[in-house]
Amino acid sequence: MPAASPPPRPWAAPVATLIAAALLGLGVPAHAERTDRSAPMNVEADALRYDDARQVSVFTGRVVITKGTIRIRGHQVEVRQNDQGQQFGIALGDASQRAFYRQKRDGLDEYIEGEAERIEYDGQADRVTFRGRAELRRYRGTVLNDRTSGAVIVYDNRNDTFTVDGDRAQSTPDNPGGRVRALLTPRGADPAASQPAPDIPAPTLTPSDRLERRP
Repeated sequence: MPAASPPPRPWAAPVATLIAAALLGLGVPAHAERTDRSAPMNVEADALRYDDARQVSVFTGRVVITKGTIRIRGHQVEVRQNDQGQQFGIALGDASQRAFYRQKRDGLDEYIEGEAERIEYDGQADRVTFRGRAELRRYRGTVLNDRTSGAVIVYDNRNDTFTVDGDRAQSTPDNPGGRVRALLTPRGADPAASQPAPDIPAPTLTPSDRLERRP
């Protein structure tokens, strides 16, 4: 697995702490489903290459992985397992679509899902790392409650924390500064009420070439 992500910048730490408190429910434990750790991993893909010496399986082409409540999708996914049975995976997106991750929170009708160019799943540390155009979302049922984006997001299930780092080198037209962005819904508020209203085009006024007589 790749080396751990660099520590957050000093200016980003307070932002990451604020986002974590809101996204993880302001004090509500954010444990993922405990049964996911021991659930079998099922994989569908267009092709598989297995390396027996390295104990690594590489799936390519519309890869879909299920492991308990966990869902992982990507163009390519590399999976390996250590001697203790802990599983590790690296999911990659392609030019048209980022890799995808989703998992249910333990005992709650809430789901954490995210997208990135590269997603690293560490079953031993119970940690998911999103790299490159990373985005993390929390849903209450089917309603989007919180959303944050950045260059690198590390979601730590074991310690109920996550960090978000921005990166000027990964700026986009929508975010030229490459800064961390977040949408946070207060606890107890209606998540649907916090969503931006859809853009409604203004009515088109057509000039008239004659005067209308009023009744």
